[in-house]
Amino acid sequence: MVLSSDERNVAHCETISLNIHYSDVRSRMDQLTASSVLSGAGHPTAGHPTVDQMREADIFMDLDDEVLHGLALIAKARVVEAGARLFNQGDLNAHFCVLISGQVSMFRTTPDGTVTVVEVLQPSGHAGLATILTQLPALTGAETVAASRMILIDGAGLRALVAREPSLASALLRAEAMEFRALVLQVCDLKLRTTAQRLGHYLLELVQDQAGESATLRLPFDKRLLAARLGCRQENLSRAFATLRGIGVETRGARVVLHDIPKLRDYAVAHEEQVPA
Repeated sequence: MVLSSDERNVAHCETISLNIHYSDVRSRMDQLTASSVLSGAGHPTAGHPTVDQMREADIFMDLDDEVLHGLALIAKARVVEAGARLFNQGDLNAHFCVLISGQVSMFRTTPDGTVTVVEVLQPSGHAGLATILTQLPALTGAETVAASRMILIDGAGLRALVAREPSLASALLRAEAMEFRALVLQVCDLKLRTTAQRLGHYLLELVQDQAGESATLRLPFDKRLLAARLGCRQENLSRAFATLRGIGVETRGARVVLHDIPKLRDYAVAHEEQVPA
């Protein structure tokens, strides 16, 4: 059947309307998902964390019990399943998310819908602090990669507590400074190292015994996320692993064996960054 010009225009307008409607629904679903996680929907055992639970996070380790108690009163302990949205890019009311166990992906979405993973948080990592302190829209979204245990702290309550507790302000300032340092190192990695060198450097960071000659470890997340973390495509990551085979790196799935750590360190790490034996 051949449509007339008017019929084609009507059909085109209806298609645009459906696309816009879907986009609005999807955005609202993301908002509701984040809201349900923060409010504790589906987690009947969630409640205020104890002082000991607060101290599990490195960022709060040196704070007095009184300060931790104040934080606990404005916080919720949550156990969140994989794939749960914590907050969305552009949100102004993001909670301060402190990861106790599990993994959280920080990602950014471009106007054409392309999603790029910026970072994958590991335990004691945190998200949302810059948004809370600056009261500016979140630059990235955050979503759990694996089932995770975390502490979610109310943003407005945190700002009020920071104004009263210099030790908390100092702890958060140090946390942001360390995050900035890590960001600078990532930029240096991208500009000064090849993908294989970045991969080697990352593998060395996973080694428990830095004085050892060899190590066996497991990648903390899949290679798709690892490629995003290193700022490369998956095919480039495969080539990087192939390059490192000549330096004693053996891989079988997520299992990685470093047969010659000193040789890998000489290849991947700048002299001034090397960890003393």
